This record gives sequence, structure tokens and C-alpha cells, in this order.
Amino acid sequence: MYPKPTAASKHLKDKHGVDRAPVTLRNLRLKGGGPEFHKFGGEVFYTPEGLDRWVEQKLSRPLRSTSELADRTAA
Repeated sequence: MYPKPTAASKHLKDKHGVDRAPVTLRNLRLKGGGPEFHKFGGEVFYTPEGLDRWVEQKLSRPLRSTSELADRTAA
């Protein structure tokens, strides 16, 4: 487990190339949509597995062209 959001941020950058600042992780904890976390008293903990799952959920399927993306103008 990573006891500090700075360590979680470093894991995301080092392992996945995803640059998310600790303050961004904090904002995602407040608003939702971020990686799963655990609380112990006032401390926040992230697991490497939870961070990895979050990245996998956010990734698109493999693409060969941006034309393969869904049309975002359709309502």
C-alpha cells in the first residue's frame, strides 16, 4: 500500500506514464471518478492494484485511427 498520495502519483507516472498530481488525486477523492482508496484514521492509502485497475478502466480499446472513436457530436 502507498500511504501517501505522492507515492500513488509516482506509481501512476512510473508504471503507466499517467501524470496525476497528488492534488488531482485529492480532488478525485472528493468529487469521485478516481482510483479506489482506503482510509485509516485521517490517512489515505492506495494499493498498486487499485491504481492499476483505475488506469485500465480509463484506457480506450486499442485504436488504429481516431476515426474509430465514437462520434461525440451525436446526442
